Amino acid sequence: MAFKIKLKKKDSKKKSTKKQSNAAEVTISDNTKFAIVEAYKSARSNIMFSLSAEEQKFFAVTSYAKGEGKSTVSSNLAISFSKTDRKVLVLDCDLRRPNIHNIFKLENSVGLSNVVGGMAEFDDVVHRDVLPNLDILTSGTIPPNPSELLCSKRFNDLVESVKNDYDYIIFDTPPVGVVSDALLLKDKLAGFVLVLRERSTTHGDIQKMMESIKLADSKILGFLKVGCTPVHKKYGRGYYRYYKYGYYSNYGYGGYSSYGYYSQSDSNKEK
Repeated sequence: MAFKIKLKKKDSKKKSTKKQSNAAEVTISDNTKFAIVEAYKSARSNIMFSLSAEEQKFFAVTSYAKGEGKSTVSSNLAISFSKTDRKVLVLDCDLRRPNIHNIFKLENSVGLSNVVGGMAEFDDVVHRDVLPNLDILTSGTIPPNPSELLCSKRFNDLVESVKNDYDYIIFDTPPVGVVSDALLLKDKLAGFVLVLRERSTTHGDIQKMMESIKLADSKILGFLKVGCTPVHKKYGRGYYRYYKYGYYSNYGYGGYSSYGYYSQSDSNKEK
């Protein structure tokens, strides 16, 4: 049984008066609906347990195709993690169609590709304290050889040089159904969080993603479903159940109506 939390869309008319106002409206903030924030907290908790089990601090977020919301999910997970007083770094590893800088409205003339290419230093181009406890290294100049950069010794050296400065490092990676760049990082990661978009990601897409990650000998930490149709259903005394996001994890809790457990063995039973 999978635990599922789906939420109502937040009110885009509200604007944060704090530092979060630097981020685009797609990111969670103090003005975001409680249910949406709680959904990301639930995903965060499950990912933390998975990372603890793997004794790792790195994980990647990806999807099957472009436009399914992986960069938004990466950003919101990073914000949620940073609110636990852990130091978080986001690496925009989508060196083909980067979007993290757009979401947080950051300068992207130099970034990851420039550091890995030996044209800049990490400390000179990383965006410090974009939000409290959150640093971001944008993609930088679009390179002609993104795959080669991501599997290079320079990239590995970069990750090794910063890993002791952060509690969690989140890799926003290209869609696995389009290019294989994300899978090149698998040796550095505890695993992948897969973003699924309702009415976009198909069962065939999910199957292909799972097969690709299994073939690369990596792990799936969970699935995060976005873009669900808002449904309002009243549950006594003015309380509503909101449907917007859902998270399915290999590490969950059972015993509650909105929470459950989803494992690989469960998926095998469904086949």
